[in-house]
Amino acid sequence: MNDPFQIQPELRYGAPVCDEILTGRYFTIGYSWYFRQPKWTLEIINRNKYLLSEAERMNNFRADTRIPRRFRAGLKAYEGSGYDRGHLVASANNDILKIQNSETFLLSNMSPQKPDFNRRIWRDLEEAIRKLNKQDNILETYVLTCPVFYFDRKIKTIGNDENEYGIDVPIPHAFIKSILAEDDKGRLKLWTFEMENKKLDKKLEDYLVVTYDAEQIVGGIFWGRINGGDIHDQKKTPIDIWNY
Repeated sequence: MNDPFQIQPELRYGAPVCDEILTGRYFTIGYSWYFRQPKWTLEIINRNKYLLSEAERMNNFRADTRIPRRFRAGLKAYEGSGYDRGHLVASANNDILKIQNSETFLLSNMSPQKPDFNRRIWRDLEEAIRKLNKQDNILETYVLTCPVFYFDRKIKTIGNDENEYGIDVPIPHAFIKSILAEDDKGRLKLWTFEMENKKLDKKLEDYLVVTYDAEQIVGGIFWGRINGGDIHDQKKTPIDIWNY
C-alpha cells in the first residue's frame, strides 16, 4: 500500500494521527469515525495557482461515500439544526478548477459551526491566510485545521438516531488552525489559532496560541516531520499578524 505521506504534497511536513486518511485530489482529511467529521484537514492554499482559470462556488454539499455509512454525516443531520455546514478546507482556497472546488463540499470536510462564528471571524481568518499566501516572498502556505472537543464540557449533537445507522454529529467546542508558511529563502514560520465555536469579537491575533499547547488539546503532533529548532512559532505578533 502506498504511503500517503510520500505521495500527497500537503503531508510533506507531517500530520496528526487519525482513524482514517482520506486522500483527495487537492487536500487530505484525517477522519474521525467516532465524531463523524474530520479530526483534521490539511491543505496547500491553491497549490495550482499557476493556472489562470477561476471556478464558481459549487455548493454541492454531499456525504462522502468513501466512509462507511454508519460513520459518516448526512445532510439531514444539519437540517433545522441552527448550525452551518462549516468548511474546514475553505471553498475559496480551492477556486481554480470546478472539481477542486467541488471536493471541498464533501461533508467529510465539514463540522457544525455557529453561524456567527462561521460567517464572521472564521471567514476573516481564512481571508487573512489567503492574504499571507499572496505575498510575493511566500512560496507555499500549509494549513492544518482541527475541530476541538474539551473534555471538561458537555458535548451536544445535531441530527438524531432515527435510522439504524444514526446520524448524530457532535458539535465542536472550538477550532484550531495551524498555518505553516515557507518563504523564498526556505524559512518556515508558524502561527496557530484557537477559537471557540461562538461569536467572537476580538482581533485575530488575540486568538494566537502556542502550537505545543494546541497539539496537547487535539492529541497529536502537527508538523512532525520538521525538527523543532527549524521552525519559528509566532505566538506573539505586532498588529500585522504575518509580519514576514
